[in-house]
Amino acid sequence: MAEIEELSACEATRKMLQKAVDEGMETAFQRKEQQKGCAFGEAGTCCRYCNMGPCRINPKKPEEAKGVCGADVDTIVARNFARMVAAGTAAHSDHGRAVAQTLIMVAKGETTDYEIKDRVKLLEVAADLGIEIGDRDINDIALEVGERCLAMFGQQEGELEFAQRAPEPIKEIWRQLGIFPRGIDREVVELLHRTTIGVDQDYKNIILGASRCALADGWGGSMIATELQDILFGTPEPLESSANLGVLKEDEVNIIVHGHEPLLSEMIVLAASLPEMQEKAKAVGAKGINLAGICCTANEVLMRHGVPIAGNFLQQELALLTGAVEAMVVDVQCVFQGLGTIASCIHTDIITTSPKAKMPFARHIEFHEDKALEVAKEIVSTAIENFPKRGKVYIPDNKEPLIAGFNHEYVNYMLGGRYRASYRPLNDAIIDGRIRGVVGVVGCNNPKVKHDDVHVRVVKQLIMNGCLVVVTGCAAQTVAKAGLLLPEVAREICPRGLWEVCEAVGIPPVLHFGSCVDNSRILIALTAMVKEGGLGEAFYDLPACGCAPEWMSEKAIAIGHYFVSSGAAVVFGVGFPTLGSKNVTNFLFEELNDIFKNSWHLEPDPDKMVDKILSLIDMKREALGITAKRERILYDMAMRRELEI
Repeated sequence: MAEIEELSACEATRKMLQKAVDEGMETAFQRKEQQKGCAFGEAGTCCRYCNMGPCRINPKKPEEAKGVCGADVDTIVARNFARMVAAGTAAHSDHGRAVAQTLIMVAKGETTDYEIKDRVKLLEVAADLGIEIGDRDINDIALEVGERCLAMFGQQEGELEFAQRAPEPIKEIWRQLGIFPRGIDREVVELLHRTTIGVDQDYKNIILGASRCALADGWGGSMIATELQDILFGTPEPLESSANLGVLKEDEVNIIVHGHEPLLSEMIVLAASLPEMQEKAKAVGAKGINLAGICCTANEVLMRHGVPIAGNFLQQELALLTGAVEAMVVDVQCVFQGLGTIASCIHTDIITTSPKAKMPFARHIEFHEDKALEVAKEIVSTAIENFPKRGKVYIPDNKEPLIAGFNHEYVNYMLGGRYRASYRPLNDAIIDGRIRGVVGVVGCNNPKVKHDDVHVRVVKQLIMNGCLVVVTGCAAQTVAKAGLLLPEVAREICPRGLWEVCEAVGIPPVLHFGSCVDNSRILIALTAMVKEGGLGEAFYDLPACGCAPEWMSEKAIAIGHYFVSSGAAVVFGVGFPTLGSKNVTNFLFEELNDIFKNSWHLEPDPDKMVDKILSLIDMKREALGITAKRERILYDMAMRRELEI
């Protein structure tokens, strides 16, 4: 294996990687080095969608070959990109569907383990959907909201209702192009259909079809998941917690929740807090029960309950190697099969809970919403029973404090208060030059690059250059471990304008906005900035940018494409799945500027990525005529008398 120092920027991760080497345990880091990679797959020039192939086109000489059916490199690459969008959209929409179904069950009284915790959010969503409120019973309103959201999945015609929230100019572009999303499931199915052999063979048309599907993710499946989770579990507010493997406790039963759907993890939090469970833990010699999270489930329970983060995507196996985890409870997405292999050598139970996601060497306890707490108690009891089976424990002492729980609603409130909630102060700070721009840093970890290093370098340089940063997913967990989710960071490393704004409002310069499905919160925040005025008429005018420095998932491609198709600039690191076709890559990186007025960008080098982002932001500032920082003027009495009221 490569030198451990070169594999991760996280000290706790390096400690556990050394332990893995010493004990002969395999992790994702070793498996990455065993993989030689495939030049055809990496460039997107391998087609395996019929049995005449697989057909491969040499990315260095793409003009010299075609697939058996005659498909050229542009068609093959575009189809592969589009299918990544379809898969990412399917993952997020399936998440949203489960939440909509649960809200319906709650409204009908078919489960009593969940309740409607944010009635104000429910009424706001109902109003957006045109649902009559009046003096109706709250459960009746919730039922109609749930049914309307569930109907968006199977809708066949018309325009997706949540997509009506987008700025008018971009909606007109969607209509002119014929890509305004209809039903969520329809767009996934249609995109898979059009990328089947012998269907769509125009790479530009395929990419625009992918736009329609991606928009059904951001303004559909993901937005449904976020909005309805807030209704059921409460809209997050800022709270304190901590992150990294040091949050595990040697004298308590440690349970890690891992995956993406909070329907289960919410119940685990409740079950673990019950007196009967605490007493059961003490009966086996533990002082109590300690919950921690990995990946986006971690973000969900962090934002609402302050449950600490044990680690991000590439730390999931390392958490088990501490020997201190009694159970890792998983549902769907981003779960390594390698977890089962490690767990089979120690006392830990990997507990799968979804009928969609089973794995070898795991114990399956199936989760059902109508008996959610009962299942959660069974899972917690299983973990407690494992505590006496522990062997030697080694927990790194690394953990960092953090502030999390930000979202559109709280940003609106903290800028203007309860009665004057507004994005006006944020827009004014950008116009005045105190804030250079807003950047969303999102996405996964990828062992192709040094773990955590790119995220931390990019975020730190962005705030040092006056950008307010919002983070989601594993990117949020990475910068939390680096200590960047704290208010005092603003005065320590940010320019005066940004730290003055942060101190006045009481926020860190890096705002934790939630899980990867919560990127829809960023869509809503950008829309609010547009509506507030002074920064253009749509996303494409804003001094704002998105980036995914260490992306790895198909979900990241879907997310990036719905932001680009909504008019935002997006910069990816690591690599890009269309580089085998100059035409497709040029269409995504250049020609989409003529369509959506922003486009994709690729820059693997973190320092150059920051330069690219700042350049994109400064171009927007120049176009808006706010390049120069305005001098602050203190009015004397004579000047005040001249003011018109």
